Amino acid sequence: MGPFTTRRRVEFRDTDAAGIAHFSAFLVWMESAEHDLLRAAGVPVMERGAGGGDLSWPRVSVSYDFQSALRFGDEVEIAVRVEALGTTSVTYGFRFQRGATPVASGRTVAVHCLVRSGQRPEPVPIPPAIRARLEPYAADR
Repeated sequence: MGPFTTRRRVEFRDTDAAGIAHFSAFLVWMESAEHDLLRAAGVPVMERGAGGGDLSWPRVSVSYDFQSALRFGDEVEIAVRVEALGTTSVTYGFRFQRGATPVASGRTVAVHCLVRSGQRPEPVPIPPAIRARLEPYAADR
């Protein structure tokens, strides 16, 4: 299948005083695109754990680089790939484009965790059913 693709329009709230998309908007768009991919794959973003607590995907690493600017009203296409699927983690790669123009690229690492109130998130293995749903979005496809 390859990458999952979604689109966003640069809203006024996403821009800085110069009318250029603020760097922090890209982080929000990356998370939103990741959630779009998870929903398309039939993977819950958050679910109740069997023994209490919630299963979720906290991020442990985020980075991005910019090639060109986006401005208010621009439409951006965001392609998301699963770059690596570890025992407990997923590394996602992101490419942002405005038409044929590359805008930015990024990467996040999310860890499948059991989150209980008052405790540190506990990494747990990604179940085979979830792995099977994410594999079609792998970078080598």
